[in-house]
Amino acid sequence: MTTITRRENRRVPPSAWAILLVIGVVLSVTFAITFGPASITAGDVWSSVLSHLGLGASPLTPLRDGIVWQLRLPRVLTAAAVGAGLAIAGAVMQALTRNSLADPYLLGLSSGASLGAVSVLLLGVSILLPVAAFAGALLALLLTLLIASSGGGMTPSRTVLAGVAVSSLGAALTSFIIFWTAKGDSYREILNWLLGSLAGADWSAVAIGAVALVIVGVPIIMAGRSLDAFSFGDTAAAALGVSVGRTRWLLLVSTALLTGAMVSVSGSIGFVGLVLPHAVRLVVGSRHRVLLPLSALVGAIFLIWCDTIARTMFDPRELPVGIITAVIGAPLFVMLLVRRPAGSGRP
Repeated sequence: MTTITRRENRRVPPSAWAILLVIGVVLSVTFAITFGPASITAGDVWSSVLSHLGLGASPLTPLRDGIVWQLRLPRVLTAAAVGAGLAIAGAVMQALTRNSLADPYLLGLSSGASLGAVSVLLLGVSILLPVAAFAGALLALLLTLLIASSGGGMTPSRTVLAGVAVSSLGAALTSFIIFWTAKGDSYREILNWLLGSLAGADWSAVAIGAVALVIVGVPIIMAGRSLDAFSFGDTAAAALGVSVGRTRWLLLVSTALLTGAMVSVSGSIGFVGLVLPHAVRLVVGSRHRVLLPLSALVGAIFLIWCDTIARTMFDPRELPVGIITAVIGAPLFVMLLVRRPAGSGRP
């Protein structure tokens, strides 16, 4: 049955999936911007974009042009970057740890970022939120790796356990700080960030996400062969010529940097890095040279539309996008779990 499924999947080559998904990203960005109280068409979107790129004059009024260029476009592009980054990070973590339940936050990055973000929010210096969240994620990573590598070599199981410990510690410290110091409206601001939100995304957030994808995400994608080797275990990877310890450290640190950059502009958005790599894997197989770029494209499309639902479904009120990803992601994960062949190590 598995052989038949693989043969059926091969009827659509990965290049065709990539082309379709790239088109899907462009269409998603275009039409997601049209949703909202102000009536904006797809033509208006491209008129505004082209005019700001110096390729013509925009027929839009300054107000409508500002809605497209200053409000909606940065938010949609940030959602695309965050979705792509988290999907890549999730696929890498699942390969490195050989754990189907691994996600980008496995090493305590989310709790570390939350601790840093909550600290600056309570201090009233929210302008430093991305920096504090990123610093918190890196500190959590360093602590996790230090614990995992102490008293012996760093193995996948030790890394996972160290991440769980650091995550629990960070969550406890965050809860203590909120309980002890949060007052009035600060609770809502903190909760909004902890559940994941793209409401404040601007062009600086787009820059952070795009730079992280280019500088960190692309090299990770290029390491697909090494990740394929890790799927067979450390011994097999070493036999295939992979420097196991060095490669694992580099990929873990790179994944943490990518995740920290994404979390710093969006908060903790769950299920993207957990579910989407599994969904893509069912369609195109487990080769990471194919899985990673396609997961990035699917993640971008998924989070664009989750955020669009979050900001428009209950207008004028807005939900944190993490609620929408959980509502959609949890049933999807159950479906993937039910479809898992008996004895398979992955959903």
